[in-house]
Amino acid sequence: MKIILYASIALIAVSFFILVVYLARTLTTLQEALRRLTAAIDHMDKEVQSIGAETTQLLKKTNALADGVQKKVEGLNSLVHAVSDVSSTVQSFNRSLQQISASVTKQVETHQEKVVKIMQWGNAFVEIWEKWKERRQKK
Repeated sequence: MKIILYASIALIAVSFFILVVYLARTLTTLQEALRRLTAAIDHMDKEVQSIGAETTQLLKKTNALADGVQKKVEGLNSLVHAVSDVSSTVQSFNRSLQQISASVTKQVETHQEKVVKIMQWGNAFVEIWEKWKERRQKK
């Protein structure tokens, strides 16, 4: 019976020893995994900080570009207003020309008979002048 007791104690001691060895290996592996995880997290932290700095720089450049674009748009606004004013002036000028043209056309239509008579008188005067000139040269 003592032998069974000693054998049981020895078996328990060997089992405990194997358990401790496996536990030590598991803890060593866990420690290595945690070390790698910590290194990865540190690396990711540096990457995130780098990306944050780059994002800040890009945001500043974007704001500067937006300001430049805004100033150029404001400059173009004044140009568009100037072109609009020129367009209005040209339209007004065209209306004035149309009114003048209509007025001249109306006056010509009103005085058309007088103009025709004046042209007939002018033609008659030119014929008389030419005949008079011919007679003068014949003499």
